[in-house]
Amino acid sequence: MCTVCRHQLPLTDYTFNEENPVDRIFYGRINIKKASSFLHFTDHGIVKNLIHHLKYKNQEQIGEFLGNWYGQILVENNHLPKVDFVIPVPLHRIKLRKRGYNQTALFAIQLATHLGSQYLDHVLIKTANTRTQTKKNRLARWYDNKSLYTVIDAHLLENKTILLVDDVITTGATMELCAGELLKIGGTSLFLASIAIVD
Repeated sequence: MCTVCRHQLPLTDYTFNEENPVDRIFYGRINIKKASSFLHFTDHGIVKNLIHHLKYKNQEQIGEFLGNWYGQILVENNHLPKVDFVIPVPLHRIKLRKRGYNQTALFAIQLATHLGSQYLDHVLIKTANTRTQTKKNRLARWYDNKSLYTVIDAHLLENKTILLVDDVITTGATMELCAGELLKIGGTSLFLASIAIVD
């Protein structure tokens, strides 16, 4: 990524330090500790292009690049407690096989590396292959996604601090459902992060 484009990226400056618009998405919905996001996502612009290439053009290294950058920022600001596990929002196995990778994986792996945490991609599972969600409203998404995620090896996560990671937060419905499953585990302390947030 060229220096000019890098300087044009709309960073959020959210570092888990104070209340931000990502937190407010989840107020009254799930009992998380804090939420954050690296970039502002708009209908037109460089972030949309980056996410599109990351998800659909086999440019997986974009996630690594952004995760390394955000990981450095989070460590420098030091507002997160010790995170035990970093977990990506999962793809269904059919979609994973078709795409070849989870677009959130390398971003989450880089965050885990910088935070000194363990990356886990086998404990949170998507149980059904649903069609794209970008055009659905929040209520429709919630009904469609109900019980679509499940946790295996739950004992591994008991009394742990977890960072759940996704690519883009729009309504927060997917993160809410995943978080709801993780929060069923005793003693779980949960933080959320994403590559981008839709303003």
